[in-house]
Amino acid sequence: MGDEQRLRRIEAVTDATLSRLDAADLFDELLDRVRELLKVDTAAILLLDTRARQLVATAARGLEEEIRQGFRVSIGRGFAGRIALTRRPVVVDHVAPDTVVNPVLLHTGVQSLLGVPIIERDDLVGVLHVGTLTPRRFTADDIRLLELVADRVRLALPARENSLDQNAALALQRSLIPTELPDVPGLELAARYVPGHASGVGGDWYDVFTLPSGWLGMVVGDVSGHGLQSAVVMGRVRSALRAYALVCDDPAEALTLLDRKVVHFEAGNLTTALYAMISPDGSAMHVSLAGHPRPVLAVPGRPNTVLDVHIDPPLGIGRLLPKRHTTRVDFLPGAVLVSYTDGLVERRGEVYDVGVARLMAAIPLAPVETVCATVMATLDVEHPSDDIALLAVRRLPV
Repeated sequence: MGDEQRLRRIEAVTDATLSRLDAADLFDELLDRVRELLKVDTAAILLLDTRARQLVATAARGLEEEIRQGFRVSIGRGFAGRIALTRRPVVVDHVAPDTVVNPVLLHTGVQSLLGVPIIERDDLVGVLHVGTLTPRRFTADDIRLLELVADRVRLALPARENSLDQNAALALQRSLIPTELPDVPGLELAARYVPGHASGVGGDWYDVFTLPSGWLGMVVGDVSGHGLQSAVVMGRVRSALRAYALVCDDPAEALTLLDRKVVHFEAGNLTTALYAMISPDGSAMHVSLAGHPRPVLAVPGRPNTVLDVHIDPPLGIGRLLPKRHTTRVDFLPGAVLVSYTDGLVERRGEVYDVGVARLMAAIPLAPVETVCATVMATLDVEHPSDDIALLAVRRLPV
């Protein structure tokens, strides 16, 4: 092959238009181009599942059944597994059951195969392979071109992973953050959630639910970290607390059970939480805090104050406590309670108490939608550096 022709082939898989495609479209476009350039019938990308040590079919042309059937193969097994194990190109001139383990390849009738590893900083991340339905002898030029395509796949992987994580986490978070709060006689409820991370998701949440006893449960929590993993842990913690709330009439007891769950099943994930229960007549609140900021209480005729509630250690630290604390608080007519995560008040280079004081001064004795809107505007959270969850409850004036 002449230098000019080789250059055209290389440009076809590296041109600037590919950089403007999202990861999924880029994979498909690369596979289409490599099929055309190499004059092959099939092309596939298998990415490494590091936990299972298996290659997973991720994109395919001519072998779409691999994707639909969720094909996986362990490192060292079959054609793709051998490429992953050796981290070197592999050519199969004549496909036979003893050279491949993928039933889709055998069913499709692929006769010859060429595959190369996808490497990122000396680490295997996947395998790219092509095949023909008629016998074919792949050349050194074919191998070099496929290695170039594999490198383009490698460059697209971070964007793909970020996109998948973000979409999954957004879907999870939207399913877990209440879109509507309960309609409770004598009370008003409103909330806000603002992500502070590029992924648009994190581990902050709020929750409100009615209990069979007639009491109202309110939760604000914060799982450390950002992104999909934090959102997943948040979902598990939220569901567990709901379950414990059904069997415990004391917030401290429910948080004690939740702490045991986090330590055992979510090791390494530090979580703070506020759990409050409001009596059926709305006159009293029982509040317990696990490493969480104290809520602010606004009462008619009094200065706004931080609730005088004992702060117990966060959930998940692995140290058993003699006892967690629950504090009873009178909830007078017209009063407003504002619970939040620390992203609302924390600012880089500023003492934490300054942000809390700013919050206290911002809370009006008003309907809760006004309360939330005023707090968010006053505390300048248009571009927060951390996630924010805000939950406000007001006892209606008599």
